[in-house]
Amino acid sequence: MPDSTLSGRHVRWGLGLLLGGVLVWVAFFDSHSLWQRYRWHQELEATARENADLRAEIERLRSQLDRPLSDSLVERIAREEYGMKRPGETIYRVEPAE
Repeated sequence: MPDSTLSGRHVRWGLGLLLGGVLVWVAFFDSHSLWQRYRWHQELEATARENADLRAEIERLRSQLDRPLSDSLVERIAREEYGMKRPGETIYRVEPAE
């Protein structure tokens, strides 16, 4: 009789270890593990935040496009952004001291 009790105990331990091993495998090592799913969820949230920021930037730029540009604004943009100058004009760039 004691052999069957010892054997039953070993079987329960073996099943417990097997179940524990499967749970660890599913949680951490499987290609669709809980850890991988958590990382995917974090990446999805970061991408959604970036997407929302980009949509806000697009909306801001669209509102700028709807405004008519004055000649002085066009000239400022041409000078500052694209380094353009009037004919015969000399431009001196001053770099800030570090």
